[in-house]
Amino acid sequence: MQRIAIVGAGAIGCYYGARLSAAGCDVTFLARSGVSTLRENGLSVKSPDGDINLRSVQAYSSPDDIGPVDLVILAWKTTSNGSCRDAITPLLHDETAILTLQNGLGNTEYLAGIFGADRIYGGLCFVCINRLAPGLINHIAQGLITIGEFNGAADGRLEQLISLFRGADIPCRPVEDLPTAQWIKLVWNVAFNGLCITDGGIDTERLLARQEGESRVRRVMGDVIAGADALGMQIPSSLIDEQIASTRKMGAYRPSSLLDYLEGREVELQAIWVEPLGRAERAGARLPHWAQLLSELRMRLEERG
Repeated sequence: MQRIAIVGAGAIGCYYGARLSAAGCDVTFLARSGVSTLRENGLSVKSPDGDINLRSVQAYSSPDDIGPVDLVILAWKTTSNGSCRDAITPLLHDETAILTLQNGLGNTEYLAGIFGADRIYGGLCFVCINRLAPGLINHIAQGLITIGEFNGAADGRLEQLISLFRGADIPCRPVEDLPTAQWIKLVWNVAFNGLCITDGGIDTERLLARQEGESRVRRVMGDVIAGADALGMQIPSSLIDEQIASTRKMGAYRPSSLLDYLEGREVELQAIWVEPLGRAERAGARLPHWAQLLSELRMRLEERG
């Protein structure tokens, strides 16, 4: 049986880790806080797909206590990536694969630079979840993971990863073009994560209920698609209508960056807004609505302190 280490015990790490564990996988969590809570109280997921209650959870605060595993799933926010070398190195043997489920751009390249490109896989989560408390996750909707190889090598491990998640009743599919898949997710993340903060710390339902709110969502999404086009990636404009329609079904959803902002944590400014915008502008794109959103985000974060 594969040994799996989940690095980061937030909403993403706990949700997918709980599903894998409930399916019989050998899962261990590396957490910076809440370790005693996970050990003593276990891990619970409230979900329309069926609740999960794990009484026994393997959780540690030091990677040395875990040792080498077969798969590392990186699930903490990109703002913690400066600690990746120390956190992940003790978890590796020669064949360990590293799957990042992080938002934004630059993460796979960063990991490849430290650990080597051949073991890096990029994963994109399309899921509506929140962590209510340490060890308590609320799954609202969706859950698809798409996974692509960073270096494009067809060594069979991608198929193994897909089978692993599907075996835990997690919808999962491979993508051949990982960069385009990352930009498709950015269309939603840049607009909704950003505008929910700048428009007053509101949820997606309230944002879309405002005429100007939806108009701004559409303009920012259009800029992200234009940025992808400047980099040679074709994303249909129909994605805007599709993503807005699916977001309406989420109800009063508070995106992860909004929660970070409201709770005083560092927001993933670099990975979601700065790095992608910079790449597109260097390719010749002019993206005024995205640039304005970034300026407003910086002001909000400075005001919050």
